[in-house]
Amino acid sequence: MELNRSLLKDATEHGLISEVQAQQLWQFLSERGKDTPSFRITHVLYYLGGLIAVIAMSVFMTLGWEHSKGWGVFFIALAYAGAGLWLTEYLLNRRQLPIPAGITATFVVLLTPLAVYGLINELNLWGDGREFRFYYYDPASRLFMELATLASGSVMLWRYRLPFLMMPIAVTLWFLGITLTQLIFRDINGDADVILLWVEVVSLWPGLLIVVLGLWVDIRTRHDKDYAFWLYLVGVTAFWSDLSWMYSQHDPDKFIYLCINLLLIVVGTMLLRKIFTVLGALGTTWYLGYFAYDVFSGSMMFPFILTIIGLGVIYLGIIWQQHEQKFSSRLRKMLPVSVRELVEKRQ
Repeated sequence: MELNRSLLKDATEHGLISEVQAQQLWQFLSERGKDTPSFRITHVLYYLGGLIAVIAMSVFMTLGWEHSKGWGVFFIALAYAGAGLWLTEYLLNRRQLPIPAGITATFVVLLTPLAVYGLINELNLWGDGREFRFYYYDPASRLFMELATLASGSVMLWRYRLPFLMMPIAVTLWFLGITLTQLIFRDINGDADVILLWVEVVSLWPGLLIVVLGLWVDIRTRHDKDYAFWLYLVGVTAFWSDLSWMYSQHDPDKFIYLCINLLLIVVGTMLLRKIFTVLGALGTTWYLGYFAYDVFSGSMMFPFILTIIGLGVIYLGIIWQQHEQKFSSRLRKMLPVSVRELVEKRQ
């Protein structure tokens, strides 16, 4: 439940707390929550400004390559990184503004692959004189940039302890998993369809491993800031999107797909992570819609069956609301103590 002014006003009208206490409580909560990312105008401006800076940097680097080639990109990236580090120190240590400091620190990490690309091209380590393209199609060429970005992000996270720095780390881990998968299967000869299917199956694992890493980080930092948010977001999105693509392209066992999505809903409910629940619900709805269409294709019964399914899902929601406390307590009793503490902290 989100606490807001209207709830505090209702509490004062019911005599639970005085108006003075309500005002003091609101000021306390506002002060505690000012550095927690949320959908407020200040934070939206922070992230919008960071996005504009990243876009401007990318455009400038592309134009700079045409005139300066490798050294130009490398030294411009270093200059940008130096400015980003100074801003991070200033915002974090002098102004005590961790959210914009996290954005500027992330900006520094995102400069790493550009600097590495400029350096390697100037030294002609690939030896083919290719044009400037960020994340070139060759997985071997991407591997250097991804490892450097992962190292840079890890150092910055160790130095500043800002949760937003987990975003480039999580995305880089995802790209790294895809790159390694491509490198493993690149030189394999055989039936193209079989190889593609194996690549798809293996590509599920990077996302799943990122989710497991997120759970480990979540448990380790359960008494601290939320460092696992971006790992969960990137990991479960990567896993679910690859799984759904396989489901649509190669028609695996649809019941297994349904069970995995239902499991995502359960995991999201236990860990209080909405991304699991949302994607699991989307996958479940997709399966039920497909099942109804497959069984009643071309029949006038299809819209009625689909309506019944929708109403059935609503009814399940009503049942869950009526017995949520009982269901939640039973589910959480099945969890280890550390995970139970994590859930209680995130409530």
